Amino acid sequence: MTIKAGDTIPSGALTHMGAEGPAALTTDELFNGKKVVVFGVPGAFTPTCSETHLPGFVARYDDLVAKGVDHVVCVSVNDVFVMDAWGKSQNGENLIMAADGSAEWTKALGLEFDLTARGLGVRSRRYSMIVDNGVVKNVNVEEAAAVEVSSADQILAQL
Repeated sequence: MTIKAGDTIPSGALTHMGAEGPAALTTDELFNGKKVVVFGVPGAFTPTCSETHLPGFVARYDDLVAKGVDHVVCVSVNDVFVMDAWGKSQNGENLIMAADGSAEWTKALGLEFDLTARGLGVRSRRYSMIVDNGVVKNVNVEEAAAVEVSSADQILAQL
């Protein structure tokens, strides 16, 4: 079942690049007592993700923080090293670039899709959401290969 507004964010762990290397990041650490914008992408370094989706959140980061957002988190079914390199290449140092390497948390959200036939394996659907103290306030899932409902501008309008 796909996550929806009013649901509690599922428990899980992601990985991000910490000061001393890969570090676990639990959903409790990430969401408890905080307002967080999360956006998911099908893959780091892929065209739409790199040309439109991630750059929109990088460009609007200060605007999101001004609206009371504590963290902006980019999640992809990639490894932590790829997510770290992608974030650095996109000037995304203010964002939390979170790896969900085995798609476990993505599956818990009900936002996975299978691109095995195209050689890409299980990936995340393109989405964005606002999570306030562990409760989902808004979820925006793209139905097509575009960045419309899941954009940073859309999230800003919802805050």
